[in-house]
Amino acid sequence: MAESSISVNHDQFSCPVCLDLLKDPVTVPCGHSFCMVCINGCCDQEDQRGIYSCPQCRETFTPRPVLRRNNMLAEVVEKLKKNTELQAASPAPHYAGAGDVECDFCTGRKLRAIKTCLMCLASFCEAHLKPHYEVPALKKHKLVTQLHGKICSQHDRLIEIYCRTDQSYICQLCAMEEHKDHNTISAKLERTIKQNHLKEIHEKLQHKIQEKQKKLQELKQTVNTLKLSAQAAVEDSERIFTELIRSIEKKRSEVTELIRDQEKAELSGAEELLEKLQQEMADLKRRHTELEQLSHTEDHIHFLQSFQSLCVSSGSEDSPSITVHQHSSFDGVRKSLSELKERLEEFCREEFRKIPPHDEAVQILPVGPKSNREDFMQYFFRLTLDPNTAHRSLILSENDRMVERSKEDQPYSDHPERFKIHYQVLSKESVCGRCYWEAEWSGARYVYISVSYKEISRKGGGNKCWFGGNSESWSLQCYPSLSFYHNNIKTYLSAPPSSRIGVYLDHSAGLLSFYSVSDTMTLLYALNTTFTQPLYAGFRVGGTVRLCDKV
Repeated sequence: MAESSISVNHDQFSCPVCLDLLKDPVTVPCGHSFCMVCINGCCDQEDQRGIYSCPQCRETFTPRPVLRRNNMLAEVVEKLKKNTELQAASPAPHYAGAGDVECDFCTGRKLRAIKTCLMCLASFCEAHLKPHYEVPALKKHKLVTQLHGKICSQHDRLIEIYCRTDQSYICQLCAMEEHKDHNTISAKLERTIKQNHLKEIHEKLQHKIQEKQKKLQELKQTVNTLKLSAQAAVEDSERIFTELIRSIEKKRSEVTELIRDQEKAELSGAEELLEKLQQEMADLKRRHTELEQLSHTEDHIHFLQSFQSLCVSSGSEDSPSITVHQHSSFDGVRKSLSELKERLEEFCREEFRKIPPHDEAVQILPVGPKSNREDFMQYFFRLTLDPNTAHRSLILSENDRMVERSKEDQPYSDHPERFKIHYQVLSKESVCGRCYWEAEWSGARYVYISVSYKEISRKGGGNKCWFGGNSESWSLQCYPSLSFYHNNIKTYLSAPPSSRIGVYLDHSAGLLSFYSVSDTMTLLYALNTTFTQPLYAGFRVGGTVRLCDKV
């Protein structure tokens, strides 16, 4: 079978430590390859620390990795060497040009040097470099791609010492003469020290990157939560305004019907009088005609007989005076509606002033074992219960502000959001931003006061459906014992049961806290988490729960 040809780069198979082609290549756990001698030398320097690292990517290993020769890579390197030798024998020599390093062993026109030996202090072209690959003694020499900057200009010696005093790189003779009283160290040892320092900097940067990444994720989550909260607020406002418009439309129809009824009643009386008046006018016109005709008759007997009867009929009493009020009947309606409009506009202005500005919305209310109730009441949120979510055995009353457990099912419609098994109900309004509300319970076999995502399951009877039994809800058990539930994990609380519970939520800050409310507020339980969706207040009822008004 013909051998396939693969194009490779010489530098791809160079050792990152000695920069030469790999000799006895080995691969460390991170995947990088080195000469066996080079990587062992690096590991020897790290034996005291007991933590070993890759010289190329700085990944650490513990314990010291066991190194074995990579036979496949060694075969590839050998083939690359042969290809290099064949290329060196090619008839197209690369002569040294401007800026190139000349081969020190070429005679006549100099070829371009491709390697410099730090031991020989000479540069070699491809042909003259061949002994360094073949002669055992020369194989130990260290070859670099260029010697520029590595030879002392004063002593023509290899630079291998670092002067810390002058922060300069010098040769052995410089260290013995001009720098003999200076703080000097071998370049190799200084590299090791700097390499360790570099590793520390790298680890600190990595730690900072991880912290920034964490903050970035938190910020993205916060942005997503804010968007969801804003969308929920928009949906709630649309629903509230739609209900308000529907209510106003209903009142408008009622007022119109009232005006029409009043118009009908008054027109009925006026039309009766109008008909009577028209009849009287017709009678008067008829008698007037008869009298006119009588006045022109020439028959005296007929005149006298008719005159007597006509005078008797014309003596009837006049009808009572009729007064019609054209506008006064509806002035009261107009005045009442005008006053209602002004009061409604003023009410809207006052309520909109209560909406906190943006700079207040980023404040976080401190939470402690003892809290001031007045601080929380500024965030009081008036909740109502959603009849479409209530279990059929729950009775809602007091304008959907109270829920009571019943022994009989109620005639509720079969709504898809209704809880089928558990005796639970959700609020109509979502509780986003910063909200505070209070609930009072009595006569209970059990009571759970909760917050939940709207997507919580409604049909089943398992953990996925009851408040606190899943990752979508958080619930405080108020009776018979005081406990907190989330994701079906129960946390026992040592405080005594309380019949009035205050709940404070800061959605964007991920803060949820429950309080016992009496003369003072006592913290029962608080948690910090990340809410990814709008929340709704929820109640699991075995007695009676009433949402408290702001007092």
